[in-house]
Formats: sequence, structure tokens, C-alpha cells
Amino acid sequence: MEGTGPFWWQRRGFVLAMTLLATVPLWWPTIPPLVDLPGHMGRYRVELAWASHPELARWYDFRWSLIGNLGIDLLIIPVAKLFGLETGVKLIVIAIPALTVAGLLWIAREVHGRIPATALFALPLAYSYPFQFGFVNFALAMALALLLFAWWLRLARQERLAFRAAVFVPLSCLLWLCHTFGWGTLGVLAFSAEMIRQHDRLKDGGDGHWLASWIRAGLGCLPLALPLVLMVVWRTGDHVSGQTADWFDWDAKLHWVTMVLRDRWRPFDLAGMAVMGAVLVAGLADRRLQYSRNLGLSAAFLIAVFVLLPRIVFGSAYADMRLAPFALAIALIAIRPRPGLAFRHAAGFAAVGLVFFGVRLAGTAASYWLYDRSTTQALTALDHLPAGARVVSFVGRRCVDDWAYTRLEHVPALLLERKLAYSNDQWSMAGAQQLTTRYTAAKGFAHDPSQIVTDRKCQREWWRPVDRALTRFPRDAFDYVWMLDPPPYDPALASGLTPIWRGERRSVLYRVDDRTQPATVDPAQPAQFSKALSRRRA
Repeated sequence: MEGTGPFWWQRRGFVLAMTLLATVPLWWPTIPPLVDLPGHMGRYRVELAWASHPELARWYDFRWSLIGNLGIDLLIIPVAKLFGLETGVKLIVIAIPALTVAGLLWIAREVHGRIPATALFALPLAYSYPFQFGFVNFALAMALALLLFAWWLRLARQERLAFRAAVFVPLSCLLWLCHTFGWGTLGVLAFSAEMIRQHDRLKDGGDGHWLASWIRAGLGCLPLALPLVLMVVWRTGDHVSGQTADWFDWDAKLHWVTMVLRDRWRPFDLAGMAVMGAVLVAGLADRRLQYSRNLGLSAAFLIAVFVLLPRIVFGSAYADMRLAPFALAIALIAIRPRPGLAFRHAAGFAAVGLVFFGVRLAGTAASYWLYDRSTTQALTALDHLPAGARVVSFVGRRCVDDWAYTRLEHVPALLLERKLAYSNDQWSMAGAQQLTTRYTAAKGFAHDPSQIVTDRKCQREWWRPVDRALTRFPRDAFDYVWMLDPPPYDPALASGLTPIWRGERRSVLYRVDDRTQPATVDPAQPAQFSKALSRRRA
């Protein structure tokens, strides 16, 4: 196919169309249905309202600090002034899959000269599981890292190395500020690309030694190293907490690989993973295809980092899980047709890849519409709450990790975002974000994960059974109790609580009218539990 084209999947208009098409699933929902996103929106509201609403200091402490996790936290300040908080967040989130798709296609073009037809199979990973989970600072940083890596490759191809070194010093710092993971990924990608470039230069000069290539690649990537100083400042500051733990959990890592497209329908998502796996195998087995050394090495490095990463880094969970879809995406765009491949075969790959992307987007759009329905219905409870209320929320979960992960887990934070009400679902880890809770009257119901309730005690989890949560939350600290899709519980446990709103699937909003604390009982002892409930009814 050399000397022909560009074909329809290689034109700029097609790239623009794919970039815009990637945003379609997010057009309808008012609040993008990403698990953690409402929790972040609550923090953004405190950030924006801190100066004008000093009463928030009763419940929260908010301090700006230099940390590698400030992407949307900073970006929302000017955007909210133009569009408001909710619309501003939606616009930023919509941009993430668009930037991810643009970055992948640009990298593919820089490495291969033209976009290979097989690159289209990587595009559904713009809606990978880390994005579905609501790791929005991370997802934004990774999208930007892909774009910056493409520019890094382009400047190397143009031999503008001095300019590249100068411009990537501030850019690497800004990327680290967005999220540390994006900066680290850019470093891995840039180093692997420099290794190949330096090796080829040395080989052309008669010396192809990999050790020399390694050293030169390291020197070439020094413009990306300044954030190491920022990292030291961050992690040695006062009030920094968060551990690094859970290494080499092979079962979990295998699950992360199978869940890269996890959303709602397990067979549909696993089928998508199977399609991408088949393309990866075809890159090795099909004589019409081959892997680029450049991106092949980049994918190998990312896979090695995925294997070595623990589950928890600096207190942030699912660190290794976040990298899996991007290692897969780089491996997919590393595949290209061998010279001489007939147009009909390349066009066939492109057509199938485009259909695959379209089907995945249609499924994601349908899933988001369904999630948005449940969120919108739940939020009608806010019409019954006054501004500044103290609300303890309990969101139902099962001990089993259901594939269709609930998107209600941090919906209570919209109390804070819309009503400036207290919400017990905010994360409170010094050094991980600017906001920490200080509402001591809430006791063990002050922050995440106190909002999660289950039907029984789950092993290795901090979640409370719903019966225990209802009997132990401090009634004098809260004005309302918001139950969102809770597991079944004895209505007698709600004695002294007046229902003022009811929703779907046992969701209910109670007003706390009786602040007398119930007797503390163990629901695992039925006789004692029954007697206590009888006394409560009397």
C-alpha cells in the first residue's frame, strides 16, 4: 500500500469525525454517570464556595497544596465562571474521550506514517474501566499524555530536539500537576521511543549497542524529570498520609485485564475484550500484519509497569488497574499492515474496526441513559431538603463485586454540590486532595466509605451492614437520613425517623425527629436484636 492513499480512515476529516463521535454517550446525561465523579463535584463546590460560605468550615477543611492530582480541580475554576459548575464539569469530562481518541490516532500516524486500519480497534478504550470509575483527573492526564507523546514523536521526526527539550520542561510539570500517573506514563512512552530512535541512529553509525541507546535515551528524557522534585516536595510535606501496598496480586491483575471495557453488560464487555485480544493475536499470527518496534517496545514497558505496580500507591487504590487499558491501547495501535497489503484487506480491517467502535459507543450511550435515569430519579429527593442540612446517606451495595457497578455510590455528594449540605461520602486523606472532613460529631460516619451499606458484614471491607448503620449513626449529628437503593432492613430500625420522600427500590429520605440514640445491638444475635426492636417500638 506504500505510495497510495491516504485512504478514508487516514484523512483528517475522519480523525475529526472519530474525535467528535467519541463524545456522543456523554451528550444526554446531566451528570456524567461515572462512579466517583459526583464526589469530586462536591469537592469542587467547596473549593469554589469556600470564601463566600465560611460556614462550610464547620464540616470540612480545605487547603490548597502542591500535589500531583489537581487537573480538574484547577481547570474548573475558570470553566465554572463561564458555564457554571455542573455544565463546566460535563464539558471537561466530554473532552476526555475526545482527547484520548485524538491522541491514539495521532501517535499511530507519527509512528507508522499513516494511520493503520487496525488502530480503530483501540478507540473504544476511551471509555475504559478507569474512566467509568470516575478517575477523572487521571483520565484527563492520560489523554493529555497521549497527545504530548505524539508531539514528542513529531518533534523528534522533525529533528527539533532543542525546542522539544525546552517546551517539555514546563509541559511535564503541568502534566504532573494534572495527575502524577499521566506524567509517569509519558516518561515511559518517551523513554521507550528514544531508545528505538537512539538505537537506530547508533546502528546507522555502525554501533547498535543497546546499553548506549539506554543511556542516550535517559539523557534525552531529562526535560521530563523536573516533576521528580515536585514529587519529593509533595510526599515529604506536613499532614501527608497514604500507604503503598498490595503488591503482586496476580488474580486481581488478571481481572483488571478482563475488565478494561467493564460497564454494564458483562457478555457485551467481555466480547469487546475478546475482539481486541483477537486483533493482538492477529498482529503476531497474520502474515499481513506486523508490530512496530517503536510502539511494541512502549507497550512492553507499560505491561512491565502494570505487572510491577501495587494495587495501592500513596493511598490511591487501583493503581495497577488504571494502566491496563492504556498498555492494551498502545499495543493495538502498534499493529500495522505489512508492505504490499491489498487495499481491500486494509479497508476490511478499517470497516470492521469502525463498526466495532460504533457498536461499543452505542452500548455505552444506552448504558449511560439507563444510569442517568436512576440518578435523576434519586436526585428528586433534594427538592425536599433545605440548604445547609446535615445528611447522612446510606447507599446499598453487595459484598459480591457486581459487574454493573452501582453509579449511586457518590451521588450523595450532590447534596454538597447543589445544597451546600453535609455529605458523609467525601474522601478524607491528607495529602491526596485538598479537602478533608472535620465534623467530629459525625464520629465514624464522617467520610467515605461510611455511606456504603450492605446486607451483611463483608470480608476485608470497611462497609457496615445496613442494620448496624441505622442503629449506630449519631442522631444528634444529622438532620436527615438518605437511603439509596439499600438492602432490605427491618422498618423498626427507622423508628423516630419520618419519611418525607420515597423513590425506587426502597430508596427513602427520612427526617430525624427523635434524636434518642437506639440501644447498640448486634444484629447477628437475633434474640437480643428482636428484644431491642420491641423496646424501641414501645
